[in-house]
Amino acid sequence: MLGRDVTKRSKSSAFPGKTYTTNPSDSIAPSHDQIRQRAYELYELRGRQDGSSEQDWLEAERQMLAGRK
Repeated sequence: MLGRDVTKRSKSSAFPGKTYTTNPSDSIAPSHDQIRQRAYELYELRGRQDGSSEQDWLEAERQMLAGRK
């Protein structure tokens, strides 16, 4: 990699009349462990009541994805 700039840059994609720029880090989904940890936090916030693990997981995933935008 002699002489090459190795910094991360946004990719541009041109369509007729429009140019869209995306940041490569925006496309990275949260990891399973990150979602698990946030779902557990939601469980604790609910007072550790069982029976809503799926809802906690989906809410954690939604929050993590929304936080990346």
